[in-house]
Amino acid sequence: MANILLTGGTGYIGAHTAVFLIESGHTPILLDNFCNSSPKVAQRIEQITGVLPKVIEMDVLDTTALTEVLKTEHIEAIIHFAALKAVGESVEKPLAYYQNNVTGTLSVLDAMQRAGVHHIVLSSSATVYGEKGVPPMREDAPLSATNPYGQTKVMMEQIIRDVAVAQKDLRYAMLRYFNPVGAHPSGLIGEHPRGIPNNLMPYIQQVAVGLRERLSVFGNDYPTADGTGERDYIHVMDLARGHVLAVARLLAGNDSFTVNLGTGQPVTVLQMIHAFEQASGQTIAHTIAPRRAGDVASVYADPNLAKQLLNFTTEYSVNDMCRDAWVWQSRNPNGYEDA
Repeated sequence: MANILLTGGTGYIGAHTAVFLIESGHTPILLDNFCNSSPKVAQRIEQITGVLPKVIEMDVLDTTALTEVLKTEHIEAIIHFAALKAVGESVEKPLAYYQNNVTGTLSVLDAMQRAGVHHIVLSSSATVYGEKGVPPMREDAPLSATNPYGQTKVMMEQIIRDVAVAQKDLRYAMLRYFNPVGAHPSGLIGEHPRGIPNNLMPYIQQVAVGLRERLSVFGNDYPTADGTGERDYIHVMDLARGHVLAVARLLAGNDSFTVNLGTGQPVTVLQMIHAFEQASGQTIAHTIAPRRAGDVASVYADPNLAKQLLNFTTEYSVNDMCRDAWVWQSRNPNGYEDA
């Protein structure tokens, strides 16, 4: 059982991973600057697990302070979630994204070297496959990016691989997420992005609860089942469990690895809308809009390597995702501000 530092630990995926770590007997320490999250998350985690996790307010760019945390908390592994993640915003603010995501990763690796910490799990993304890949996406596919956010993830992966060549005792796990959705079934923790949501599910949720008037569906002439784009959606509970399996594999002394975390089953935009309507009993007002530049018809994972290396398969269905997302959103229409 290990002390594990979660950078960006009070964020959407970090909070759910903390729950699984506690339930697995580990001690998560949550480090965050709260630029896109709430310190109230810790109390919600306590309500779920009976354990109040330690929260440290800090920016990962502060390498000296981060090094001290790694030493004083006797950290054995880091799960590096801390990153800005809005594609559109990254186009408008590329400097902020390179500074936070890339320089932040350099700081984490520097602190790890100073403190003698040898295990890191990276929160990566399917955006590293760019727009020219042919699904299902395999981990050995060529990497590329169509926006600064995706480019930061490509660079973060490459930096860690390069450092691992130089530092023979460094072990990493790169987890390439597809589209995390849903919430803890208790409805106590979930996703509530600040500002206009950049992803489909939180936008659907906010339309359902009355925070947004309607959803724009970008394109209905793709070569898919109903003409709308299809993506691979993974329940955040499955995703969080994948992190615990990845940490366990590293701490057991295994070699570094890179895997997709997805279901391998594509779901169209209209299919997701209809599933959410069924789960919530609400009508999701939506209009068809022109395709967006850079969007592709279909992106979904080849999940076989994660099954092979981690014995990881997803357990939650699309209906489960919608049900749990609705419980969270309906009970917390304004996110953690309702606490």
